[in-house]
Amino acid sequence: MNQQAQTKNAQSQPTPTNRESLTIEARISRLESIVGQIGEAVLTTTETIERFAERVDALAVQVQHQGHQIQQQGYQIFALSDAVQTLAEAQNGSIEELEELTKTLQRLAATLEPNVH
Repeated sequence: MNQQAQTKNAQSQPTPTNRESLTIEARISRLESIVGQIGEAVLTTTETIERFAERVDALAVQVQHQGHQIQQQGYQIFALSDAVQTLAEAQNGSIEELEELTKTLQRLAATLEPNVH
């Protein structure tokens, strides 16, 4: 064999140092791949959390809006019950006035009765 062929043969066959170098390079490549996958997972998780936070914020706004509506309805119910109470008091006053009127009409009828006979 000539010297050139021997050099080519020596370069193509891995020596223990070349094997260690290839093993380290393979490990580094694998670690880089793992770090890349972890980075992608972190980005995806961050995006998911951001979307989740937006949804939670939207729900919080809805709950706050509904809270205001419930508060307004509470005020309306209070006003309505106050109006019903006022109406009931007015009706009681009207009933009392009708009773007075009835008594007056009965007295008037009683005084007119002897004259009719």
